Amino acid sequence: MTQQKEENLTQQIDKELATIDSLLRNETFANEIAEAQNRAYYVGVGETPMPLLSPGEDTATVNVKLKDEKIATNLAGFYALECGLGAVCAQTNQKPTDFLQTLVDNKADSTTVLLLNRFANATWKASQPFRGLARIKRPIFCIASLLPEDEARKDYDQIRAAAATLLTMMQSVRNDTAEDQFRKLRSLLQDEQLAADIARFQEAAYYAAQQKPAPPFLTSEDEQAIVTKSVKEQKVATNVAGFYALECGLNYLVTTQHKLPSTLLKAVSSDSISQKEKQLFCRFANAMWKAGQPFRGLNRITRATFAPFYFLSEADIEKDWVQIKAAAGEVLKTL
Repeated sequence: MTQQKEENLTQQIDKELATIDSLLRNETFANEIAEAQNRAYYVGVGETPMPLLSPGEDTATVNVKLKDEKIATNLAGFYALECGLGAVCAQTNQKPTDFLQTLVDNKADSTTVLLLNRFANATWKASQPFRGLARIKRPIFCIASLLPEDEARKDYDQIRAAAATLLTMMQSVRNDTAEDQFRKLRSLLQDEQLAADIARFQEAAYYAAQQKPAPPFLTSEDEQAIVTKSVKEQKVATNVAGFYALECGLNYLVTTQHKLPSTLLKAVSSDSISQKEKQLFCRFANAMWKAGQPFRGLNRITRATFAPFYFLSEADIEKDWVQIKAAAGEVLKTL
């Protein structure tokens, strides 16, 4: 490729990424794509699409435990690690504990760090609209490649903190097979008390990295407190996850392959993308879904489908792919 063509490609990539970046902070687009994702879900499972909101839900509210929300907020880094770990181990045939040791020893290569940071950005994004849709309008809610370096460092600090915690919890299976280790990981993922413990560790690690004293994780008042949420915002948050999964996977591939976002989006929409790339998008979708579940109720993590990607059925993966494809179609309309 000539230098002029390379410069033109770079300019077009930047232009398309800027458009996608603006969509992330557009509340109207969030509502529209949530509607589209909701329709795609019903079509994907062979049912007649239902409206995103039932009559009256646009103004209705729901009570949520403050404790559950705080735990959910601080689990994002752990779910990012778990999903990133699965992706890397599938590529390298490493056992989970060997990969975790690499992270704890700070010996991960730059490609691995980039992928893990993208997963961390993804799960953080998934959590924001559950806390309030207005949070997506902040400047920091941007495509990952535009994140300031200090914010990317915070993400990786959370990944490494989660890795240290998880490696300790996996010691009993350190010499077992990879499948046995993923089975252990599944049991850890579905443990509510463990989720609360990990959330507390993650928050303490966050403050330690910022060289600040950590406040109490949950006060006695927090344990009993209830917060009121908009039903509409909760439904938008649930259904917009596929868009965020698409955006984070897309940004990773654009960064590593230097391809036009529109080129990749067309390949997603037409099912002509490689199997490896398709699976990567589906792993991002799984990370988003996991990050959102405890916001809807911590007991949702105890379900059988709340498991490592390693154990997901083809049908489960295909449901996520339908969501990714639907999001790609909506984004393509804007480019």
